[in-house]
Amino acid sequence: MHYFARVSLHNAFKIQLYLNEIAIMTHTHLALLRGINVSGHHLIKMDALKSALTAAGFKNVRTYIQTGNVFVDYEDTSAAVGFKIKQEIAKSFGYDVPIVMVNIDDLKQSISKNPYLKQHNVDSKKLYVAFLSKSLPPSSINELKISQFKPDEAIINENLIFIKYAIGAGKTKLDQKYIEKKLNLTATIRNYNTIDTLLAMFEDI
Repeated sequence: MHYFARVSLHNAFKIQLYLNEIAIMTHTHLALLRGINVSGHHLIKMDALKSALTAAGFKNVRTYIQTGNVFVDYEDTSAAVGFKIKQEIAKSFGYDVPIVMVNIDDLKQSISKNPYLKQHNVDSKKLYVAFLSKSLPPSSINELKISQFKPDEAIINENLIFIKYAIGAGKTKLDQKYIEKKLNLTATIRNYNTIDTLLAMFEDI
């Protein structure tokens, strides 16, 4: 009886180890690249990027639109994956491209915690989220001096900045460069529709 119990426990242990290895091997990361394919600068074709990252050892590389939204499967931490992607882009294309790594919870919170989505008749085309390389307290919004950009609005929620542009992203100075300079971090901005699509892609994995 004790023999079979030991065998069962041993097999259960081996199965758990196997499941843990599978979970690690299939972990999916999402890298948001900043500043590529904008106004003729840092031009990178997504097919070329996919090929380069695949050659570098990343698995199941998927991209979405030209602004640089890249899903990869890789056995490492999110920070390490971002660093490796950054190195590979520099090696293959010669560009120093800042990257912000996000997970599925970041995407969910960028929608569920967005205060502007709760406003009546809000135009989702004017809603954007800046994904930050580190979390900040709500009081950091004072450093952005938002009042000078009215009627544009913004609210900080940890590693996210919810932005509502009055006209559009192309008609404001409250952009990624300004945010990075004032807050001393890396930021990359995505519109609501892109975020919604990225979340759907993440949930389908």
